[in-house]
Amino acid sequence: FTSLHIIIVQYKTLDSQKAFRQVEVLVIISTSRSPSLNKAETIKIPLTVKMASKGSLQANRPKGSSSENSVGGPRRYLIGGNWKCNGLYDQNVERIKVFNDAGPIPSNVDVVLCVPYIHIPMALSMLRDDIEVGAQDCGNNTKDGAFTGQVGAHQLKDIGCTWVIIGHSERREGFGMAGEPEALCAEKCKVALDKGLKVMFAIGEKKEEREAGTTMQVCAKQLEPLAKVLDAKDWDQVAIAYEPVWAIGTGLTATPEMAQETHADIRNWIKEHVSPDVASAIRIQYGGSMKGANAKDLLQQPDIDGGLIGGASLQADFFNVINGVPK
Repeated sequence: FTSLHIIIVQYKTLDSQKAFRQVEVLVIISTSRSPSLNKAETIKIPLTVKMASKGSLQANRPKGSSSENSVGGPRRYLIGGNWKCNGLYDQNVERIKVFNDAGPIPSNVDVVLCVPYIHIPMALSMLRDDIEVGAQDCGNNTKDGAFTGQVGAHQLKDIGCTWVIIGHSERREGFGMAGEPEALCAEKCKVALDKGLKVMFAIGEKKEEREAGTTMQVCAKQLEPLAKVLDAKDWDQVAIAYEPVWAIGTGLTATPEMAQETHADIRNWIKEHVSPDVASAIRIQYGGSMKGANAKDLLQQPDIDGGLIGGASLQADFFNVINGVPK
């Protein structure tokens, strides 16, 4: 018995279409592991290759399921998961499998998962179709260009993302780099909205600011540039994620009463500085270490319309948060 070794030595595109590509492959067939061209047979093989596309990326996403065991309210709940810079490919595949098997999502809840950039295609192709896929940031560039390291909102929209987080405290503060100022966060938000993305716009105070009683002044300073650049119609696609910095990843959580007070203050600020209609309609999420154990009490508050979840979104506990909405 003789082993045959096939080595591709040339690849030629004959005809390129949207879904398929006609190619010609030149191969060497030899009994030697290191054949020379003059001692081996060569053959040209025409092939039709199905090309991957952004449309086919989501074609086989598993179907989700909805539970009608939920109550109506003035606004739909929004539960966002922020995976931050966590997970290797196989680890995040396993996380997605857990979520796909986690059961129905209440019918009054929108769920979005913001994954690392490099895992967005994987999430778009494997995650159940009733969970939207988003990014954790985007550039302020409006088009392609010399913006090394940036990912544009237009690129996120093109690949299939529907949401992006802007202004997370970790980016405002910086981690071994300069933080992002309020004006830049507002600019990014406007760019993302103009490119067709929805935005979870994060704001919040540090521990010393909470203790000094300046929580709302800090939040207002972060909202003011946003109110200046957004049109009235833009606000339909924005959620405000209130994240007290002192409670992010620390295990500390504002009491439901503390969180409600700040959410109500934020809504009143929007009423006064944007419009009563926007204030009534906008969803304000809580994002300070919300998890399954405390989600129910937080989500019962009248001005808390969901959560932006960090650590718990990496675990099955994410669905305990989702199912913590009032029923």
